[in-house]
Amino acid sequence: MILRLYAAATALAAPYLTRMLARRAGRGKEIPARLAERQGIASLARPAGRLVWVHAASVGETMSALPLLRLLVARGPVLLTTGTVTSARLAQERLAPGVVHQFVPLDVPGWAARFLEHWRPDVAVFLESEIWPNLLTGCDARGIRRVLVNGRMSPGSARNWARVPKTARRLLGGFAAIHAQSAGDAAQFRGLGAANVREWGNLKFFAAPLPVEDAALARLQAAIPGPVWLAASTHAGEEAQIYAAHQALLSDYPDLVTLLVPRHPERGGEVATLCGSAPRRSLGEMPLAGQVYVADTLGELGLFFRAAPFAFVGNSLTGFGGHNIVEPALLARPVICGPHLENFIEAAARLRGAGALLDVLDVPGLIEAVRGWLADPAAAHAAGARGQAVFAGAERLPERLVGLILGAEP
Repeated sequence: MILRLYAAATALAAPYLTRMLARRAGRGKEIPARLAERQGIASLARPAGRLVWVHAASVGETMSALPLLRLLVARGPVLLTTGTVTSARLAQERLAPGVVHQFVPLDVPGWAARFLEHWRPDVAVFLESEIWPNLLTGCDARGIRRVLVNGRMSPGSARNWARVPKTARRLLGGFAAIHAQSAGDAAQFRGLGAANVREWGNLKFFAAPLPVEDAALARLQAAIPGPVWLAASTHAGEEAQIYAAHQALLSDYPDLVTLLVPRHPERGGEVATLCGSAPRRSLGEMPLAGQVYVADTLGELGLFFRAAPFAFVGNSLTGFGGHNIVEPALLARPVICGPHLENFIEAAARLRGAGALLDVLDVPGLIEAVRGWLADPAAAHAAGARGQAVFAGAERLPERLVGLILGAEP
């Protein structure tokens, strides 16, 4: 009954959702030429042969899926869907030949059906917490095997699902297999009646290190002869805190460069203004001693993690959930984070245990943490090495997941 009501409600909402997409396109949140994809109208032909469909919501999920995509496409064509403009741009830059990208349709019954009828995937792979009822029941109606990879289920979400147990069993029980990203997530899925749940570790822990262009790194390092630190993946509200910390640290380090990478590059102008008309990478400018440098480009985090000895990772001081703290750890960079790491509880616990993560609550705490590692580069280096070691030794996870997806893994 709940699924029928949901389907009816989303069908009635289709005209409103169409207008919403148009408004989002006007704000740069959608690509106008590809809006039809959000209604299930494909812009590409279906490749011949067995097709694996992988759905990753945004940039973080797309990054973690890249090793999986490379292995899957070696066995046949792959369709990747995402829901954001930044993830589409990332896909354009990083996808292996043979992987095609489309925007995922909004979860309207007719749009989902149109998408599935065109692409006819043999298996559908959903990452993390992408539970869309119309798409999932559409897969079931067409006999499409579906798998949840790196599944995430917070206690709050589990309580909500527990209020509708039959619906939870229908949607979660329809997965041929669920790979949970932690033991806690696995317990939540099992408590809701899901079967065939695996606990093999978090795919985000085992992604390949972010890439870098060596020449670009050499140019950046040459432009920063003095002390430097990085604030990565920041959100609105955090940049003001980063700038306040930078200003306070100048008394000890007058040539300090703070590399600031906003999570959404389109906010670069706003962030630069906030930080005293700071130079911007998107304009071809280079860092200046004593100033913040706004790195408002896409796909260059690997460059900036390597250019700094340690990093603050955003969406953790202001916001909720944090961003990927494993990416700097894989590059032997220790991290500083605010109190909001709800999406990376297990990774944070591992890094704390290794002394490779410093928790701060506010700007004074951030200043103290940055000052400590600037004053003792050897300690920062040692902490980074310990953090890197935490995530070593589980390289086979993507291969095991490919077996699970294709039905070869028991």
